[in-house]
Amino acid sequence: MTFKELSQYLERLEKTPSRNEITSILAELFKKSSPGEIDKIVYLVLGNLAPSYQGVVLNIAERMMLRIIAQAYDEDINKIKALYKEKGDLGTVAEELASGEGGSISVGEVYSALIEIANEAGAGSQEKKISRMAKLLGELTPLGARFVARIPVGKLRLGFSDMTILDGLSYMVKGDKSARVEIETAFNVFVDIGVIAKIVKAKGLSGLKGIKPMAGIPIRPSLAERLPSAEKILEKIGPKVAVEPKYDGLRTEVHIFSQDGKRKVSFFSRNLENTTRMFPDLVEATAEIKVKTAIFDAEAIGYDLKTGKFLPFQETVQRKRKHDIEEIAKKLPLKLFVFDILYKDGKSFIDTPFSERRKILETVVGKSGAKLEITRQEITDSAETIRDLIKTYLSEGLEGAMIKKIDAPYKAGARGYHWIKYKKNTGGGVADTIDCLVLGVNKGRGKRAGFGVGAFLVGVRQGEKFKSVSKIGTGLTDEQWRELDKRAKALEVNQKPKEYELHKNLEPDVWVKPSLVVEILADEITKRPIHSAGLALRFPRLIRFRDEKSPEQTTTLSELNKLYQMQKS
Repeated sequence: MTFKELSQYLERLEKTPSRNEITSILAELFKKSSPGEIDKIVYLVLGNLAPSYQGVVLNIAERMMLRIIAQAYDEDINKIKALYKEKGDLGTVAEELASGEGGSISVGEVYSALIEIANEAGAGSQEKKISRMAKLLGELTPLGARFVARIPVGKLRLGFSDMTILDGLSYMVKGDKSARVEIETAFNVFVDIGVIAKIVKAKGLSGLKGIKPMAGIPIRPSLAERLPSAEKILEKIGPKVAVEPKYDGLRTEVHIFSQDGKRKVSFFSRNLENTTRMFPDLVEATAEIKVKTAIFDAEAIGYDLKTGKFLPFQETVQRKRKHDIEEIAKKLPLKLFVFDILYKDGKSFIDTPFSERRKILETVVGKSGAKLEITRQEITDSAETIRDLIKTYLSEGLEGAMIKKIDAPYKAGARGYHWIKYKKNTGGGVADTIDCLVLGVNKGRGKRAGFGVGAFLVGVRQGEKFKSVSKIGTGLTDEQWRELDKRAKALEVNQKPKEYELHKNLEPDVWVKPSLVVEILADEITKRPIHSAGLALRFPRLIRFRDEKSPEQTTTLSELNKLYQMQKS
């Protein structure tokens, strides 16, 4: 397929608000693609070059992209800056200046060029990136230049994510969504969506039967449900349950494997990014586990060197950084609590009952160490014991408890009653905090003029859309207001993202691109038709920014409805 043809599909996708129409267009695109290029097409329509866990990025910021456009079209940089200020979109600027015919350039050639640019490193790499990217832009059609110019700065967003790709693949092979569950099941344990698309294209659904977990490729994490009381939990998943402490740290998937003849340890975040280099101390501790290959589910939490007490999330999250890693590791040590094993030495335990996985875990990990231990666990059939354990966990500065169904498999990428979280605010009012996406902000007035932001609009997810659920103007410290202003300015966009659905009377002063996730605590959930979610948060307050979560991991409208119903229990 030529890149000119792909660009025409990208334009159709950009203009289409309907998810069903987007799915139909994707299915048409996938049918026309060959097995050798469908993976590249999938990455590109998502604005990526590879799955997030591979960390393949162009490392071209906005300022650098302005230089690239100036060089590509032999224009003065000040003219490019003025055009960008007027248009507000680098893609539109490139399109206006481009005159390349580019009709014969294939998708594969464009993709290969972008990969080579991403792989440029060492002395002089920045100038090489600029030169190569400018050359590529200059060869493309105006429409092609529009989309390629957006990719490096993360502005391609066409209003859909991996999940719509899965629907598109289902429509490609079945003409409807009937194959979605089968394709998603494979994707949950092997998160390279390009590889999944290639297999479906080349071999059909039967090719997915060979998909198994592989150490080095993250598995989508299992998620917990909520219930209002210990009695309800036992009624739902008892008579006996496993109770474990819920750590308020960084969810971490740990992989041990061999690469190029060398033993490797890799860490992945809950949104499947490779975070290995941030945790050299935990990598060292994990490397001592005597296995050839393994995948563990775990939580990393900071602790005070003097007292040994666990630290709040706001301090633990400081370990997620790119610079001064060794120094912060000494000041802010982490401990890794391993609570599940999903794979070992070529064998998957995804479908193995939890009680058996626990026994395997205890055999594999062995004794606790200063940096790594198995999460403690108690088996009980008593609601009173569950409440007592939660009191103990809370007194230790932890978040609550995870109660697990003893005979349940590991449900990769799924939320269900195999795990139930029971947090400190369970048992009165809203049973859990709510992870919301910041949709936009209103400028501060009066005292808050100095903060930049005076209120912000948040939403919850329904499919690929985000629906408003609260406009928050209180419940933040001065420091949080300033932090929100800083983050919102970095993510500001000129137009309402097509994923957002809200009443016109709620439109903010400034739109924020789908990226910033916040954890909100509310006293109550009420029915409010002014919000497109149909529900609203009463007395909401910001708990923290959730940098480790992606927009796709925000609370869903279905979950919010369950929390609303639980208030009445």
